[in-house]
Amino acid sequence: MEDVQKHSVHTLIFRSLKRTHDLFVSNQGNLPEIDDRLEKLRRAIKARDSYGFVSDLPGRSKEDRKSTTDTDKPLAITDGETGGRGERGNAELRDKAIAIPRNLSNPSSTQSTSLVRSSLPNNGATGGGATNLPLIPKKAPTIPKPKWHAPWKLSRVISGHLGWVRCIAVEPGNEWFATGAGDRVIKIWDLASGKLKLSLTGHVSTVRGVAVSAKHPYLFSCGEDRQVKCWDLEYNKVIRHYHGHLSAVYSLALHPTIDVLATSGRDSTARIWDMRTKANVHTLTGHTNTVASVVAQSTNPQIITGSHDSTVRLWDLAAGKSVCTLTNHKKSVRSIVLHPTLYMFASASPDNIKQWRCPEGNFVQNISGHTAIVNCMAANSEGVLVSGGDNGTMFFWDWRTGYNFQRFQAPVQPGSMDSEAGIFAMCFDQSGTRLITAEADKTIKVYKEDYEASEETHPVNWRPELLKRRKF
Repeated sequence: MEDVQKHSVHTLIFRSLKRTHDLFVSNQGNLPEIDDRLEKLRRAIKARDSYGFVSDLPGRSKEDRKSTTDTDKPLAITDGETGGRGERGNAELRDKAIAIPRNLSNPSSTQSTSLVRSSLPNNGATGGGATNLPLIPKKAPTIPKPKWHAPWKLSRVISGHLGWVRCIAVEPGNEWFATGAGDRVIKIWDLASGKLKLSLTGHVSTVRGVAVSAKHPYLFSCGEDRQVKCWDLEYNKVIRHYHGHLSAVYSLALHPTIDVLATSGRDSTARIWDMRTKANVHTLTGHTNTVASVVAQSTNPQIITGSHDSTVRLWDLAAGKSVCTLTNHKKSVRSIVLHPTLYMFASASPDNIKQWRCPEGNFVQNISGHTAIVNCMAANSEGVLVSGGDNGTMFFWDWRTGYNFQRFQAPVQPGSMDSEAGIFAMCFDQSGTRLITAEADKTIKVYKEDYEASEETHPVNWRPELLKRRKF
């Protein structure tokens, strides 16, 4: 008995592939034969689709009209005509009855080979109705060039708190701003001079959020003592308490048009309060971890929350239900910022910053560069997005392109430890020309644009090829 030669699986597969290649792909380099008749037919169809709607416009010469109407005759393959495809190809074409209608240029015709029907208004030249336009090829995507922004520099350092400064809010009149800190005190500072105007005591734990009403003389605050307070700034007293949170309250936001207050915290919920009656209108449940940030706007979605469960939720304020959950982030979302003029918002996470378009929450782009936890963000109407990290780094971005035009390490107050370099909160003033940051070295820093800088001294180092390689 003869020994049967055994081959490996790889050898057998290779032999099978080689047989298949020799059988079917041996003539792959040869071009198919060209049928002149079919080529003329294809060109005639393309010419009629592209220029048929302008063939009968007034003001054209008879020669031009004649050259266009030459293709009005139906073109069909007859029995006696042969081409490169042979008799079988001609029989197939006869069965399909390929022909070009005579009145393709007539807009009222029911037979149209145009792929796009234009809804542009008709000037009466073609007899009324919609005209047929060719399908316009989509333009190749391009990376827009970033706008030049002036660099920012430190203008003033304000100290006075005895604990980490956790939150900032600027008054709508742009005359003063309020800060809350780990020393359980809310301090009000003069924006122009940086001098302390007032201290408000009442919280028994760290103050994590402050907000100033634009319609009432009220200041709202929340803290780790589970309390949400409303301060009357005419008497500097607490006039309302909003009870309901089961744990620390980390963020709050005022609705710009309705007298409601949104708060969120460690009990994995966001709550909507009636500002005057103190009633808990809605309890927004759905997050599975701490809700670190909540923002409110007048258009849908009116409430947006970011949580440590790595999701961003968009809420229907009327129904009190989540309408969309964004799960693109891989790590906890600690900050959300609304763009002052564009219908967009950004969310910050240790992996990257993501931009979204309202109202559906469509993803726009990733902004990467931070190597630490991003605690806070701020944006102004000039398209400057600023983000602050837990290691004291500040990144300045162009909102539209995500270009990082400036970054630096915030200087630490002398006498504090290197670990106390975190930035916990930041916001622009009402003019967008001053940036205020709250930091772990117990200070408040004010930044301004460098007015001496220009495009020559600080050019835009824009490298689109590197961006393409990084993103795609």
